[in-house]
Amino acid sequence: MAPAASDAEAGATNGHGAKPAPAAGADAGAAFVLESKGTWWHAGFHLTTAIVGPTVLTLPYALRGMGWGLGLTLLSVMAAVTFYEYSLMSRVLDHCEARGRRHIRFRELAADVLGSGWMFYFVVTVQTAINTGVSIGAILLAADCLEIMYTSLAPHGRLKLYHFIIIVAVVLAFLSQLPSFHSLRHINFVSLLLSLGYTILVAAACIRAGLSKNVPPKDYSLSSSKSEKTFDAFLSVSILASVFGNGILPEIQATLAPPAAGKMVKALVLCYSVVVFTFFLSSITGYWAFGIRVQSNVLKSLMPDTGPALAPTWLLGVAVLFVLLQLLAIGLVYSQVAYEIMEKGSADASRGRFSRRNLAPRLLLRTLYLAVCAFVAAMLPFFGDIVGVVGAVGFVPLDFVLPVLMYNMALAPPRRSPVFLANTAVMVLFAGVGAIGAFASIRKLALDAGKFKLFSNNVVD
Repeated sequence: MAPAASDAEAGATNGHGAKPAPAAGADAGAAFVLESKGTWWHAGFHLTTAIVGPTVLTLPYALRGMGWGLGLTLLSVMAAVTFYEYSLMSRVLDHCEARGRRHIRFRELAADVLGSGWMFYFVVTVQTAINTGVSIGAILLAADCLEIMYTSLAPHGRLKLYHFIIIVAVVLAFLSQLPSFHSLRHINFVSLLLSLGYTILVAAACIRAGLSKNVPPKDYSLSSSKSEKTFDAFLSVSILASVFGNGILPEIQATLAPPAAGKMVKALVLCYSVVVFTFFLSSITGYWAFGIRVQSNVLKSLMPDTGPALAPTWLLGVAVLFVLLQLLAIGLVYSQVAYEIMEKGSADASRGRFSRRNLAPRLLLRTLYLAVCAFVAAMLPFFGDIVGVVGAVGFVPLDFVLPVLMYNMALAPPRRSPVFLANTAVMVLFAGVGAIGAFASIRKLALDAGKFKLFSNNVVD
């Protein structure tokens, strides 16, 4: 294997020329944030929270751009491909662990396997951008949920969006003091239940709306313009790629008590059981009820700006509450990589995690990180469009290209074997999907530019 670059802060190099991934306890990032104590079902809870979020409510909109046949086919293909990709990445991690190099960070895994110094910095840059973007988006959407509930109770109330952003940030700052990824296992189990809960509620509301006389006539036709139809399809594919992405599987596998071999596959089965149920239920019921008139978030279709709501107020209120609570869990999960990076440089692993030496910088840095995320969320309430671009550019290489590339490099299947050829085909296909998705997302950003206003009180869909 070619020499691999690793973390500049790590210790001596290994026999391959790469600096080894730190064992648990070697540095504060590993010892405190990525402590390896979990079981496979704990990893399943973390993985489910990272993948199954309120983005499932955008899936009817993704079907709108492709129609029934192509939409459900691509949804099925994307589920199968991502399960396969994540399984391959887990096998690469197991392969390295069996040879004495247990990697607990995505950036170190990529640098070791691919033997490239720039790969370390590429992964850490893209992963940080994705995780920070998701954290900002979670704060913004959670605040939007609070504002929806507030305006329904006090239509002429004085509170603005930024007030709710502050409230969400304060709650997250408090919860962020849970010291490790493993500490979130109970929160992420509740998150799994919440995702099932709001999916079932929204699906029931869509079925009720679809059977009512108030819903517009159903129309599942695609655009008559060939160019518009193509852009809609590209945007839908980009949405699917972003919804299935997570970008933190190595860090999730790091939470498993060693040896981790084989445990992640069980976690993936648990996660994808929830994925199949929630993704297909929300996609089918939402698109069936509203057809081409479905909005980018099906909840908005159930609560139109004009006319009565198309579902009972209590049902919509509970669904929005469930979404709000799960967004807090998502914000916590996607902050872990940032916390690990900060704590690796600021904490002392030889002291206790709750010692004054380590408690003060943790409290300060994590609170400061969330304050910056909240400020960006308040300043850019159209951040969803930006996250769409970041997701297309970031999730595709981390979750669709690198896993198959690393598998071919690390386990070295014969070049003419079906596995090698299939992996190469997937890599090339999704590299193209990433480029197309980025273009479609940038186009949507440009089309929405007229709606953008700094520190606006409304979130741009």
